[in-house]
Amino acid sequence: MKHAYTLEYWQDDDWFVGKLKEVPGVFSQGETLQELEENIDDAYKLLME
Repeated sequence: MKHAYTLEYWQDDDWFVGKLKEVPGVFSQGETLQELEENIDDAYKLLME
């Protein structure tokens, strides 16, 4: 089952940093917004294992 979550993100120097609003503890970063989205997805999957 797929869930939709809200990605809150901001720029910290040259990095995009983000967290999932509805899932505490899921944070990640990336050099681009697309990389952040991929990394946050990986972090969520690891948390759910």
